[in-house]
Amino acid sequence: MKSVITSAAFCLFATSASALDTQDIVGTWRLGAATRLLVDTNEIVDAYGGPRPNGWLTYDKDGRMTVICAFQGRTKPVANDKMTDEDRVHLHKTFFAYAGTYKLDGKQISHNIDTSWNEVWSGTSQVREVEYKDGKLVIKTPPFRFNVDGKMSVITLVWEKHP
Repeated sequence: MKSVITSAAFCLFATSASALDTQDIVGTWRLGAATRLLVDTNEIVDAYGGPRPNGWLTYDKDGRMTVICAFQGRTKPVANDKMTDEDRVHLHKTFFAYAGTYKLDGKQISHNIDTSWNEVWSGTSQVREVEYKDGKLVIKTPPFRFNVDGKMSVITLVWEKHP
């Protein structure tokens, strides 16, 4: 009997993370937080320029997805017709966007990219860990070389459902 009560108590107080179904993620999500684990040092830093980058993620019921994210604190060029190559490089390095199809497999999601801000990603499948935790969608990358500085990193994105 004691083990049954202990098990029930554990279930009651355990985190609310669980395997997801497609209907759990369909909709529009706003980026609430983005952190980056530097693999070599175990240091956690802001992933995209600060604690509040501007990002949106949409999953539709037909299996298509779109993500767009601008780093916090991006420098705004004077005007389109006065932009330098340095401005363009900075804008490219502080932004990402892609679209394609997705496939959810419980605790992993694959983004099969057909259009991207970076042609290196077009035609690839980006696999991420995913969970619904405390009312938020949490997506984590596997370790990879971060495009801005080349350091091995793991990005954790916390998305909040947009009404």
